[in-house]
Amino acid sequence: MTSISPEIIFASNRKLIGIKATMSFIHFDVASLWKKFMPLRGSIKHPKNDELLSMTVYTPDHFINFHPANEFEKWAAVEVENFDQVPQGMETYTISEGRYAIFQYKGMSSDNRIFEYIYNEWLPESGYELDNLRPHFEVLGEKYKNNDPESEEEIWIPIR
Repeated sequence: MTSISPEIIFASNRKLIGIKATMSFIHFDVASLWKKFMPLRGSIKHPKNDELLSMTVYTPDHFINFHPANEFEKWAAVEVENFDQVPQGMETYTISEGRYAIFQYKGMSSDNRIFEYIYNEWLPESGYELDNLRPHFEVLGEKYKNNDPESEEEIWIPIR
């Protein structure tokens, strides 16, 4: 994969409302999560924007003792101004402030080579290390098109 340089930023807290499911890389079914979330999306009050967030919450030792069967939480969510009105069946999550490497990605969401590049090439050479206490997420904005090679998204990797 071609070398991709991320933007490094310090991000403020983000408040999310969405739904989650427990899965692993062996039993990965993010499509069912999104099929459940999308009809409910309109019930979320006070969204910050039109973007969707696909968030993954790993255990602190997920990558230290990596195995494809390790479970994690996968979220389909929207960033909101506040938690005043949480629709029934949904949950809240606050992403803590911290440093992130943001990769601009164009291609199929099913193509995992970008993540192989980030974790196996960019991160070891970057001078940063993974912040295992904060979630990873993708921002799916107006240029995101599910399963389309022209799709664009931002990949946010927590670093320190």
